[in-house]
Amino acid sequence: MKMANISTINWLFVCGLSFCLGGIAVLSFMPLSSDCICPLKNPLSSFGGGEQLSKNLISPQSGHKMAILVPFRDRFEELLQFVPHLTKFLRKQGVEHHIFVLNQVDRFRFNRASLINVGFHFTSDVYDYIAMHDVDLLPLNQDLLYEYPSSLGPLHIAGPKLHPKYHYDNFVGGILLVRREHFTQMNGMSNQYWGWGLEDDEFFVRIRDAGLQVTRPQNIKTGVNDTFRHIHNRHHRKRDTQKCFNQKEMTRKRDHNTGLNNVNYKILKVHDLSIDGINITVLNILLDCDVNKTPWCDCSGTAAAASVVQT
Repeated sequence: MKMANISTINWLFVCGLSFCLGGIAVLSFMPLSSDCICPLKNPLSSFGGGEQLSKNLISPQSGHKMAILVPFRDRFEELLQFVPHLTKFLRKQGVEHHIFVLNQVDRFRFNRASLINVGFHFTSDVYDYIAMHDVDLLPLNQDLLYEYPSSLGPLHIAGPKLHPKYHYDNFVGGILLVRREHFTQMNGMSNQYWGWGLEDDEFFVRIRDAGLQVTRPQNIKTGVNDTFRHIHNRHHRKRDTQKCFNQKEMTRKRDHNTGLNNVNYKILKVHDLSIDGINITVLNILLDCDVNKTPWCDCSGTAAAASVVQT
């Protein structure tokens, strides 16, 4: 794909216009009321899901539908690789799925967990399970089955013996599949994690506290070097690891106060986007931050100062 197309997709994400240019098309967009939450009710009628599912499906494995939730901000180059690669990978498995890009457009620091909570709210009426999926982690071994998780608990595709970077026993990041009822039972993920890291570790504790257990693919013959391709360039795009205010202390604790039931957000727009002929759905999401509870959503202190002025 030409570099001009990457510029096109960047511009389309910012402007939200509807036309086709250079092989990348925004098929449609639907502005949503900023005062209401509008979850996905019927992907077949609302987002051309019937066409997408037929393209992505070779032979259904179980009749279960998977929503792939991709927390996202400014990762367009990775997205252009991710969508065709994962679609081809899942077609071979016959997994009924759709990709939802959870695009954070507010001014606060990136909040992966809150975006996943929003994506779950949007898709849970239609899809039986979710895949919490990093955009920069591409599966290579076809024996990694994105199957409906067992009744025991979440299925961790990117286990610590397979992930190229993280190898501790309680690691559940990268790619985690969760049943709809289990995610609801755990009240989703904590909303306190602004910036990079630790939200998965807190979620592991939620899994344990709910009486569930993590399962992982068995009999995988590849290892940390050839099971996945990690396409994140740490020199080109540095992770936001800054710690400010009392963040370090508060985010090392189990969060019993926030989750799926109180994530604060607005969905500004919903786009149907086509990449290499594959239709995906992009949610432009505006998260809100209570700076009195989590002032580290903005380490510059601007948000906290604005809150003082308003009060």
